[in-house]
Amino acid sequence: MTLRNEINTALKQAMRDRAAERLSTLRLISAAIKDRDIAARGEGREDGVGEDEVLAILSKMVKQRQESARTYEEGGRLDLSERELNEITVIEEFLPKQLDEAETAAAIEAAIAEIGAGSIRDMGKVMGALKSKYTGQMDFGQVGPMVKDQLNKG
Repeated sequence: MTLRNEINTALKQAMRDRAAERLSTLRLISAAIKDRDIAARGEGREDGVGEDEVLAILSKMVKQRQESARTYEEGGRLDLSERELNEITVIEEFLPKQLDEAETAAAIEAAIAEIGAGSIRDMGKVMGALKSKYTGQMDFGQVGPMVKDQLNKG
């Protein structure tokens, strides 16, 4: 079952269960995907977005909510922060399991070896390889500095 179908199935189930908060988050996910589909059709891609782009959308949504939750928490709005964290929980159901630090380091080393990267100039190629293989499984904001460190050592 594709990710898109999983989300639609979960949306229908949330309607049946009358789970208002879950339903709201699933509708936000669905709307974000449809927005990207419309943009993709405008670019001439009639099929809309692929599975990898859906994962990227979900990852971006999680990151946005993490930032919002942090901001709300700093502002003393714990109720709003908790709501954002609940939305993250729903969105993460559709993302692949996040790699832990050791798995991420191993993936970086494998990508560097695969590409034959020897200097910081190859960082873009390494990041591209990681993004193509591990979209949704790692936070590329944290991975960038790790790749940079590995390339500086080598």
